[in-house]
Amino acid sequence: MIQRSLFAYALLATALAAAALVGCGTPSGLGSGEPAPPVAVQPHPEGLWPAWARAGTPPGDAGAAEAAQEQAPPTPLAGLPTVPVRGGLAAMKPDAIVCADPRMKAQCGRARIDLPGRAGVRPPVYRDLTGDGAPELIVAADVESGRTVVSVYTAERGKVVQVLFTGGRRLAVEAVGSDLVVRAAASDGAEQAVRYTWDGTRMSTISDEKRYRPCPRSPRSSPDLSPPGSRSTQESPAGKSRAEEGPAEEGP
Repeated sequence: MIQRSLFAYALLATALAAAALVGCGTPSGLGSGEPAPPVAVQPHPEGLWPAWARAGTPPGDAGAAEAAQEQAPPTPLAGLPTVPVRGGLAAMKPDAIVCADPRMKAQCGRARIDLPGRAGVRPPVYRDLTGDGAPELIVAADVESGRTVVSVYTAERGKVVQVLFTGGRRLAVEAVGSDLVVRAAASDGAEQAVRYTWDGTRMSTISDEKRYRPCPRSPRSSPDLSPPGSRSTQESPAGKSRAEEGPAEEGP
């Protein structure tokens, strides 16, 4: 028995020594003393035209954001000079680009606006959406019907190319990192958000979501949750409670 106990003890000591050599990982997969990997910071939405975002979209306003559906590869706009190497699209006139774009030609020559409330072209926005370090040109125009059209342009081999065209009624446009999110109110009262990202050819749709706001409960429709017997005693026509009137008389 003593020899068996000594043999079992030797096996246990060998197993513990092997475990110490191998090392034990933490539940996260990190060994003792290993540095934790850096936490990736998620980008926050940033309004491209804050004044229009503050204006908001009234509930039930018809005409939600339209998800762009394009199949053919975008082609360069004709009639424009070569995009400068220094400065890129920011060195060109946005009005000239709008006028050369067949889809935006109706907005050619419109007045520049800085606040919502009237028709015109909003201030141009430049932001890198393709990840090449050169900012794209984002143009939005409000028309008399209350709709807004949004167009995005990039430079390819010295040419101006439209990579996104969308529209809707009283849109709010946000940038989330290198993505664009176009928000609007659908006719059923929901908020619709269409998100676009660069796919190597154009800004393509990656999500199209609707969110509904919870309806507040009316006080009149709230059920009576008081326990039985906790309600106040009803008054009799004579002003006395039923408990004060005494037991009801039995019939003959």
